[in-house]
Amino acid sequence: MTATSFSLMFSGCFVTLLIWVGCTTVVCLVDEKLELEPATTIVYHSTETMMANATLGDSTLSFACGNNAHHCMDLCNICYNFYGGPTMNCLSILFDHICLSNFENAMASLNSTDWCIWGNVSGLYSNLSLCTEEISDCLLIPWPNPLVEQTFVDIHSKFFKDCPTEELSDPPPVIVFALVITPICLIPVMVCLVVLKTKNGDGSS
Repeated sequence: MTATSFSLMFSGCFVTLLIWVGCTTVVCLVDEKLELEPATTIVYHSTETMMANATLGDSTLSFACGNNAHHCMDLCNICYNFYGGPTMNCLSILFDHICLSNFENAMASLNSTDWCIWGNVSGLYSNLSLCTEEISDCLLIPWPNPLVEQTFVDIHSKFFKDCPTEELSDPPPVIVFALVITPICLIPVMVCLVVLKTKNGDGSS
């Protein structure tokens, strides 16, 4: 088997898993208006047999698998068949083919000018976070972990690097002027008060 055919089979397995699992919190977007492309359905039929071979091989795993979702065993079988266990490499591949794939497709469906509006991306961002958490839980890998952190760093540098951060912007010039001039005006007032107090003290003695 060549590297190219192995790669195609591996990618097909994940696409089929994505469709087979159905509309769960791991693979579905909060925005119900977003739908799968028709091409994805075609891929499902062509890779159904390969998915069965990948996930229904040896049902006896040599490692523990989470059972908090009905698709955990499928994810664990993929890691077992291709990596021999729940490694970070397998977690990275699952993130890429399930979580990031959904997130990037949803972001691509938005206008790039809408990426910086939190209301437009908050649901997608939450789904990405939930997806990484549930896959990590299935493989019993602690969450958050360095891979999750790097995933979010990558999406921020790719999609949100040009978004303005109002919290870090300079205040208006009027505010800056008021903050600067106030202590300058207070200095002569304090000097005058000290001088008057001193004179009153000398006069009374």
